[in-house]
Amino acid sequence: MKGADKAQDFFGFHANCDRVFSEKMTGSRNDRPWLADALSHLRKGDTLIVWKLDRLGRTVKGLVDLVVDLERAGVNFRSLTEGIDTTSSAGRFFFHVMASLAQMERELAIERTRAGLTAAKQLGRVGGRRRIMTERKIKSAKKLPSTGMLPRDVADDLGISVATLYRWIPAAASSDA
Repeated sequence: MKGADKAQDFFGFHANCDRVFSEKMTGSRNDRPWLADALSHLRKGDTLIVWKLDRLGRTVKGLVDLVVDLERAGVNFRSLTEGIDTTSSAGRFFFHVMASLAQMERELAIERTRAGLTAAKQLGRVGGRRRIMTERKIKSAKKLPSTGMLPRDVADDLGISVATLYRWIPAAASSDA
């Protein structure tokens, strides 16, 4: 928010701000306490300044609705990275163009991710972390307790936790001595 007495430097961009709100969540979420808090402090004549347009929202409709609400309240909007300033008609036009580009960029990223997941699935790969228990480890884990090894030693030998051993080989829990 714009103020006259305090200055903040954002990665080489200078903005006069009374308050700085920092978010940790993605702009695509609807429940963003930091944004609600920032908006609650805005008054007529203030300027909401964001680092980048996509930090404020991911859909054109959401961004446009927010900026229209700000305009109705007499609040200006600036995005430092894109150089958007809605105090002029050219700035408002540029905002709409950049909002459209931000949404397109988000949709392209989603499409690329889906295409990559589909290609990986066709190659027999699945998402998520690599399983720690391979077929070889499962076979060994089933054999080792019958040799008299304690579950803790079996787990250490396989490089897994005892909980993982018990999860995959419930019978190992009964051999605990």
